[in-house]
Amino acid sequence: MRIVGGKYKRRRFEIPKTFKARPTTDFAKENIFNVLANYLDFDDDVCALDLFSGTGSIAAELVSRGCRRVVAVEKDALHCSFIKNIFDKLGDPTAELVRGDVFRYLRGCGEQFDFVFADPPYTLPAIETIPSLILDGSGVLRDGGLFVFEHGGNLDFSSNPHFVEHREYGSVNFTIFTKGE
Repeated sequence: MRIVGGKYKRRRFEIPKTFKARPTTDFAKENIFNVLANYLDFDDDVCALDLFSGTGSIAAELVSRGCRRVVAVEKDALHCSFIKNIFDKLGDPTAELVRGDVFRYLRGCGEQFDFVFADPPYTLPAIETIPSLILDGSGVLRDGGLFVFEHGGNLDFSSNPHFVEHREYGSVNFTIFTKGE
C-alpha cells in the first residue's frame, strides 16, 4: 500500500498477509482523488472521516493531502493496530483513530465533517442504506459536504437526490454525493 499524493507521497506500508481487509487499489485511489480535486481542496481546513477504515489507506491519503483533521473508524483490532502504526510512522497530529463499530460511532458522534469516505465490506448486510444514513440520518456530513461511497458494481445510487457522479475503476466503484446547503 502506498500514499499516492500530498506531503507523504510515495510512502509505502506493507499490509500483513493475514489481513481480511480489501484495500482500495493504488490505481483506483489515485484516480478518485484526481476526481475529488475538482470538488474539494483538501488542504483548505477540511475535516475528514474515514469509515470502515480497514488498512487506513484512505485516512493516510487524507492526512498526506493536508486535511486539518482526519478521523479513521475501524472495528477490527488487528486493523486498528496496523492503522495506528501508520499514523505513528507519519507522526502527523491531524490523524485520529477510533476503534469501534461504525454504526455505533455514527449514532454518538455529535460532530460534523466536510468530507466522509466509506468503504464497507461489500457483503455487509444492508450496505445500500449507508448513503442515506450518512446524508440524511446521522448528521455527520456538514451542509455542502462531500461523501464518497466505495462499493461493488451491483449497486446503483443515481436516483438518490444527493447523487453527483459515479466512477468505476476495474472492480472498484465510487459514488460521489453532496449534501446540499
